[in-house]
Amino acid sequence: MIPPPRLTASYEAPATGYPAVSRLLLRQLADGFPPAAAVRVCTSEGSPYSAAGGWARLADPGFPEPVPADADTLFDLASLTKVVTTLPLVLLLHQRGRWSIDDLVSRWLPGAPRSPVTISHCLLHVAGLVPHRPYYAVCADPAEIRRAVTAELADAVPGQVSYSDLGFMLLGWAVEECAGEPLEELAAREVLGPLGMTSTGYRPRAPVRRIAATEADGDQRSGQVWGSVHDGNAFALGGISGHAGLFGTAADLGRFGSALLTPDRHPVLSAGTIALMTARRAGADAEARVLGWRLRPDSWGDWPDGTIWHTGFTGTSLLIAPALDVAVVLLSNAVHPVRRLDLIGTFRAGIHRAVRDAVD
Repeated sequence: MIPPPRLTASYEAPATGYPAVSRLLLRQLADGFPPAAAVRVCTSEGSPYSAAGGWARLADPGFPEPVPADADTLFDLASLTKVVTTLPLVLLLHQRGRWSIDDLVSRWLPGAPRSPVTISHCLLHVAGLVPHRPYYAVCADPAEIRRAVTAELADAVPGQVSYSDLGFMLLGWAVEECAGEPLEELAAREVLGPLGMTSTGYRPRAPVRRIAATEADGDQRSGQVWGSVHDGNAFALGGISGHAGLFGTAADLGRFGSALLTPDRHPVLSAGTIALMTARRAGADAEARVLGWRLRPDSWGDWPDGTIWHTGFTGTSLLIAPALDVAVVLLSNAVHPVRRLDLIGTFRAGIHRAVRDAVD
């Protein structure tokens, strides 16, 4: 019999409101969804609340003992990769004058077809690219995947907001072409290192028991996915892509969020570049976006104007509310051992509403 999950939480005084977040989180873990979770609330000066617990991997017939999760557990960040590494690298190259976000993305992709799609179109998800294709199932190797994704530019017509992995896959390759270095090395040196995100990176080398498992018998391969990226296309690309592949801890994501709350002291991007990130906009209402990020998390509580946020398929999210000087990290393995997409939205919304109440 599996023992009840445990939750370890820490608070900075005054802690009014945050114990309610812990109670909600513990109820969720006790109900079995998600198996593991880590929450961290940060400000520009510290972290008033953090909690982590549950099971990094559940027991199954071939694995008799569950593995507990804690504050050091690495989670598959999924699409948070887009805003944690790819977006900062794109903006950094713009800041350094190596390219412009208004450049045609095909300029930086050798062999690409003629296309009106720009770098900023990809960042805003208005490039006219399809959301996703299972290239891992139809392409023989990473080179064929790259050719197939690049060929999609031929039919892309920029216009309405349509969230797309393909745009950020293209941006990852374009960053490598512009900088002349592999994405993994650029991310580590230019973004993760300066931000002090020492546990975050592609292709985790930590012991597997420190990593949260994701889906059993997922899209890309049979067996339990544990220690490697869940996303099929990122897996087929060797675990490194502009759209997915990053693993990290809640503490590291908290450092990332805190840095965006202090643009004048950001160790990577200038205040002007961060202002540019939130000045370019597309879409409206629920589809409103700035470069890389979504706006208006209406179902997550009464967050003020200017709040930006992003989610990841595995059950991760990151919210930055500059008007409140608050960043909220929520990491989970909500697709373990099977995906239950109908529950993820409700879980995220409940935690963020509880955090919003605690902030007040």
